[in-house]
Amino acid sequence: MPAPGLELGRASGESVGAAYFATNNPNGNFIVASDIGSDGKVTLRRAYDAGGIGVHGIQNPPVADSLFSQGSTKTSPVGDMVALVNAGSNTIALFKINPDDPTDLRMIGEPVCSGGEFPVSLVFNKAGDMLCVANGGAVDGINCFTVDQKEGLKPKDDLVRPMGLNQTTPATGPFGTAGMISFTEDESQLVVAVKGAPPDMPGFLAFWDMKDGCPSTEYKRLDPVKGAIAPFSATVMPGKNAIMSADPGIGYTIWDLADLNDGGSGTASRSSANVVEGQIETCWSNYSPSTGNYILVDANMSFISEVSVDENLKGTVITHIQRPDYPRIIDFDIGTINNHDYVYVLGPNATVFDVLSLDGPGITPIQRIQLWEPAQRAGLMIDNNHMQGMALYFKK
Repeated sequence: MPAPGLELGRASGESVGAAYFATNNPNGNFIVASDIGSDGKVTLRRAYDAGGIGVHGIQNPPVADSLFSQGSTKTSPVGDMVALVNAGSNTIALFKINPDDPTDLRMIGEPVCSGGEFPVSLVFNKAGDMLCVANGGAVDGINCFTVDQKEGLKPKDDLVRPMGLNQTTPATGPFGTAGMISFTEDESQLVVAVKGAPPDMPGFLAFWDMKDGCPSTEYKRLDPVKGAIAPFSATVMPGKNAIMSADPGIGYTIWDLADLNDGGSGTASRSSANVVEGQIETCWSNYSPSTGNYILVDANMSFISEVSVDENLKGTVITHIQRPDYPRIIDFDIGTINNHDYVYVLGPNATVFDVLSLDGPGITPIQRIQLWEPAQRAGLMIDNNHMQGMALYFKK
């Protein structure tokens, strides 16, 4: 079994939850756990060996966002669990969260084979008894596991479903690679965003119908409206029967899932490809429950954008800030504390972890945590090209 956690810092006051990300280091992958206080700010606490290694996708030159995806670390609030990929080992690790001290983690069972190569994104179902993965390497596709609270992840029989992306291991990207995996809001389908390879190959969303916890053998392909290029994320839009994808080729795409009934033509009037002015690499998206808006992150320009979407799925950028002191921000998650939302975002290039307040509308930075020195003191290996993922957990 992996060694006990490394101590990164002392507790500071009562925590209301925790934030988790992965080092994804090729010499050993660790999950880093930080306390979240009632003011939304974080305190580094512990790091745990995930029982595998990280890896960077093939890219020239290599930069932060090593997995070309979103959702490589995921939590289940119902099951008190956090899972992460060991992308260089082709495995997934599952940890039990102590609900009284959410930075206290215990691995459940051993890391299990992802069923493919270069696993990049995970999703729990709402009940917390199933976990699915998107593999983006030469052996690609999705796979689903039963979650056993005592024994860990158990592969379901014959549930590996290929995507046929003709990739390498690790994947060569970011274009032409698998992105984020999600369930639709009613969990009737599993969806993966697949980034296109401009100018001739636009991306698409792949949908598998779910029946009795099993995905269909083949996927349905939903092609984008004109202008969309490389859907990176797959953020469920609550109550709208739609999905938002950050798209580094344009800004963001809104997918009306009614289009699936049109044979995947992507021509329904409510679907749209939307420009974020000045953007270069908008790759991550998430929903803010308290504001009802959506947040987008552009790694290259250090843009953080807030998007409002009306009942007709028309999106409007209402806040757009650039933080030159936030070099190459990537994975993020949004947490709600006392009916107020906060953004927790990873900045690998500067080895930092930032917290921002969502003011509805408006975005205000409130904290920056330096990661390098605490990691060095604890003997934790991190670097500015590999760190990945961000997932939150809150006490009940």
